Amino acid sequence: MRTLRAGASRLPAQIQVLRTGAGGTTRPAAIGPALRDVILVGDCVAEMEKLPAASVDLVFADPPYNLQLEGALSRPDQSLVDAVDDDWDKFAGFAEYDAFTRAWLAAARRAMKPNATLVVIGSYHNIFRVGAILQDLGFWILNDIVWRKANPMPNFRGRRFTNAHETMIWAARGPEAKRYTFNYEALKAGNDDCQARSDWFLPLCTGPERLKDASGRKTHPTQKPEALLARVLVAASNAGDLVLDPFFGTGTTGAVARRLRRAYIGIERDPGYAEAARLRIASVEPLAEETVATAPTRRSEPRVAFASLIESGRIEPGERLVDLRSRHSALVRADGMLAVGPAIGSIHKIGALVQGLPACNGWTFWHIVREGRLTAIDDLRADVRASLRGAAE
Repeated sequence: MRTLRAGASRLPAQIQVLRTGAGGTTRPAAIGPALRDVILVGDCVAEMEKLPAASVDLVFADPPYNLQLEGALSRPDQSLVDAVDDDWDKFAGFAEYDAFTRAWLAAARRAMKPNATLVVIGSYHNIFRVGAILQDLGFWILNDIVWRKANPMPNFRGRRFTNAHETMIWAARGPEAKRYTFNYEALKAGNDDCQARSDWFLPLCTGPERLKDASGRKTHPTQKPEALLARVLVAASNAGDLVLDPFFGTGTTGAVARRLRRAYIGIERDPGYAEAARLRIASVEPLAEETVATAPTRRSEPRVAFASLIESGRIEPGERLVDLRSRHSALVRADGMLAVGPAIGSIHKIGALVQGLPACNGWTFWHIVREGRLTAIDDLRADVRASLRGAAE
């Protein structure tokens, strides 16, 4: 969420918190390595410069968009639109906005771990300027992601297309960051086994999720939906990671981080927004640990060679492997290779050879008879991996 650059406070007389649970946030007496689950009230650049260098795993930033609104906006019935006209979104010009952007991006980059990533969201008013500046500072763009709004505000004047999306830039700290977090397999599994795409179709923040004051007005004009932050955090962080939000607003990042068992640091200049965030996060109940534990990925699993199945006695030399339909058969050799007639090679090479294909995943192609039924040798590899994890524990 976005923060004020001036010190004005908008503490609501009464904040409606619409969740149940326990928890809270406090500001520590001193900034130190253990800084977690706090809201810092102050200028985002100054507060980020106090953080330990290379200390955060993910940055989510929703900076001022510099909307450059010209006068009040009204609907066809002449009722006024509750547009963003706060002081924190007003800049003297592009030069001032660019200087502000460069300062906060540089401070955020300093706080990021070598393999941390940053997600920054914006509209056509600012996202292209932000993107150019983050590249100038050494960030390495991984994706741009389009948040396509299911229920966008219409274009009341009818002179432009409806602004139905916002853009997020996902960037690593630099091109040398190769081990950044991306939970590819979890995202794919949750998307009907299809790769997660860079266009996200999600509704605006509405209904009971929207924080309001005693008069029914929005506590914050640009509160982001929790579903958006949940997807960001699930994609680019793991349970226990530290997430920094330098434009904390009413604390969507903190609320989602607490629910998903991530730690957070929120920076917000407006004490009213910070208080709303504190109450909101205090009402969030974290999910059970087993529901947010990082799923193992093939890249993170220990490498198991086919010969290990022979060495562990799960497959005996002289047994035969077959494909699922028993059309092809191969002899298992003591050295871990397969033989089909005069041809000898790995499970992958021989699998490709018998099918007349250039390549083959031998782990899923080859099967062996166990207890009267065909079992994929990949299942036997999983048994070996499980035994290795058990030995390590």
